[in-house]
Formats: sequence, C-alpha cells, structure tokens
Amino acid sequence: MSNVKVNISFQDSLLKEIDKTAKKEHRSRSEFLREAARFYIQRQRQWEDLFLLGDRQTVEKQLTLRDVEDEISAVRKERARS
Repeated sequence: MSNVKVNISFQDSLLKEIDKTAKKEHRSRSEFLREAARFYIQRQRQWEDLFLLGDRQTVEKQLTLRDVEDEISAVRKERARS
C-alpha cells in the first residue's frame, strides 16, 4: 500500500492540540492523524451497522415510531429509578 501526501488546513489552536497530544503519545503528527481518521471511519461504520440493525428489527417486529419512543421512555424511567 502506498502513501499519498495531502494538504490539510487546521485552525492554529486545533493544530497545537494535535501536536501536543501526539507528542505526549510519542507519535508523529501524521501517525496521530492517521489513527484519528481510522478511528472516525470505524466509529461511523459501527453507527451505520447499529442503525441497520434497528431498521431490520423495526421491519421484522412491525414496530411503529411510537413503539420505539415508548420503549426508550420506559428504559429511561427504569434507569432513573435505579
């Protein structure tokens, strides 16, 4: 796999935070940003998978939006009691 250089603009304050964190973790700026990009992509895929699961469950169990809202409300009430 080959590497490609890209130019990215950051606000000064954000770049300082990136560099500070990368230094604290003994990483280069590039390593830090690559890891951040991988993490973001992975997290987005997990959310997509979760929403797909929810959509499938909604169809399989023939749930309405009201059913889902009621279940969320019930869980929140139960947690508040705990």
